[in-house]
Amino acid sequence: MDKNLVGGSSNMMILSLLSRKEMYGYEIIKELELLSKTVFQFKEGTLYPILYRLEKNGFLTSSTKIAESGKERRYYAITLSGQQMLANEKKQWESFQSSVNSVLGGHYVLN
Repeated sequence: MDKNLVGGSSNMMILSLLSRKEMYGYEIIKELELLSKTVFQFKEGTLYPILYRLEKNGFLTSSTKIAESGKERRYYAITLSGQQMLANEKKQWESFQSSVNSVLGGHYVLN
């Protein structure tokens, strides 16, 4: 997958996952991989700078908790500002997707 395509949608995908429940970093990586059928395989070195930036900008909060495994983990949760950003990014994505589909000659569906 072209890294430019992934980079432009990574905030939206991460915020979307965190709008469902709070998660720790590795859990986010595995969930993205699972839901995308392995199309999106983020490395920790890619994910954590995005999480830190989103948190710095007030779209996420983080807290340290003990996981079911007994390990201490940093969990990330979406904020109200993050929910608003996600809604805006989804609108932009839908407009972009519709425009690309029109240029491609109709409704284009990936297998």
